[in-house]
Amino acid sequence: MVIAGGILFSLVFWQEKLGINTLLFDAFILAAIFYLYANARQNAVVRWLLIGHLICLAMIIWHNTLLSKLAFTTTLLLIVGFAEYVHRSAWFAGGSVVLNIVFCIATFGEQLKRSKTPKRKRRWLAKIIRFAIFPLLLVGLFFLIYLGANSVFQELAFRFEVYVNRFLDAVFGVFSPQRLLFLLFGVYVTGCLLMRSSLNYFSQKESTRQDDLQRTRISWKQRKYKFSFQLIDTVMGRFARGMMALKNENTTGIISLLLLNVLLLVINCIDVSYLWFDFDYMGDVFLYKMVHDGTELLIVSIVLAMLVLLFFFKGNLNFYRRNKWLKLGAYGWIIQNCILVISVLLRDYYYIVRYGLAYKRIGVLFFLLMVLIGLLTVFIKIWQRRTSYFLFRVNAWAAIVLLVLASTIHWDEFIASYNLQRKDGVPLDAEFLLSLSDKTLPLLEANIDAFKKGRLTYKRIGLIPGRAAGGVL
Repeated sequence: MVIAGGILFSLVFWQEKLGINTLLFDAFILAAIFYLYANARQNAVVRWLLIGHLICLAMIIWHNTLLSKLAFTTTLLLIVGFAEYVHRSAWFAGGSVVLNIVFCIATFGEQLKRSKTPKRKRRWLAKIIRFAIFPLLLVGLFFLIYLGANSVFQELAFRFEVYVNRFLDAVFGVFSPQRLLFLLFGVYVTGCLLMRSSLNYFSQKESTRQDDLQRTRISWKQRKYKFSFQLIDTVMGRFARGMMALKNENTTGIISLLLLNVLLLVINCIDVSYLWFDFDYMGDVFLYKMVHDGTELLIVSIVLAMLVLLFFFKGNLNFYRRNKWLKLGAYGWIIQNCILVISVLLRDYYYIVRYGLAYKRIGVLFFLLMVLIGLLTVFIKIWQRRTSYFLFRVNAWAAIVLLVLASTIHWDEFIASYNLQRKDGVPLDAEFLLSLSDKTLPLLEANIDAFKKGRLTYKRIGLIPGRAAGGVL
């Protein structure tokens, strides 16, 4: 199947872009996976991934965007990981796929060893070769004698040689060295997808992980080598050791979250006062500085806020009886960071309204959505005493769902349509619009008069009104 898949890969993808050929190769790979790993048919996760994967496949044929290709590849690799191994988390399944990729050649060698011809058959093959050597030498000798003695036979031999040379030229014309390398690459790609590595490292590693946090007793010798303890010990000194260590750590956490909440409260009050109500976003310089300088730092601060909570609620402090105020401080910190997310969202919204859509502005919206999901899962982790494994597993699935949904939209066309519909209020960046994919060309042609009012002249961007560029503009 690996060799057949490699040949198919070489036939459909050689010097071609992704399209219907992707459908053909994908159908072969999926059929082979469900044939070789029959248990995958009953796996609910694989079924859901298959639905998302087919959506991404349809988007490659329909939109053929970079995002749809990325989503298609991601979902296919995850199907491989969950079909060939036992997993619950996309992170660990991805790790198993990486092992497939790294050890593909070794796995292929193992498969060849298993499928070697039995000894009896090899003996018969050796016997046939030995018995054929002497007759072949005799035939060769008399062939040369007859070739020199008979002119008609010589003519027939010459014609046969011409036909053989033509055949070889045709073969090597089709299978050039570059084509052979591409065929080997196709075999390698198919092997990575179909052959399961004998190493079950990530599968075994995940089998020890669980969603619910369990209280564990760690000896002093084991604890002192942990990075988290070394960090606390550096800051708190002797208060991080002894019978009162957990209480002291709880007190430090309460003080830290109290101060952080007060500081963030000041920031949120400023944002609510200036951004949320009656904000004038027509000031170009101020709006540009506020978005480009402020948004990135605020996003970093929100991510760091989640890491702070993970640090405080990393272990047995979750089970400390007097951690009520620590939890309240954490909940307040989460709520305030949600307010901060809204403020960042407003910054991005005002910038879009003023200057139109662009890739990074859309990316900020998706990132903020992921941040909100992250804050929600951190809240659930603290409230229900869940592990970091649960946190990363849920957020990975949320990212995969968003990736599949995002691939269903042709963003270049969406950006061009949005900006051109608001051409009277949004300054058109002609250079940016012309850098979008060819699918936007009908929209640009329909609004070609709007470019005369844009910041760039036709002379600067290399266009002459009324003359086609690429058959459209």
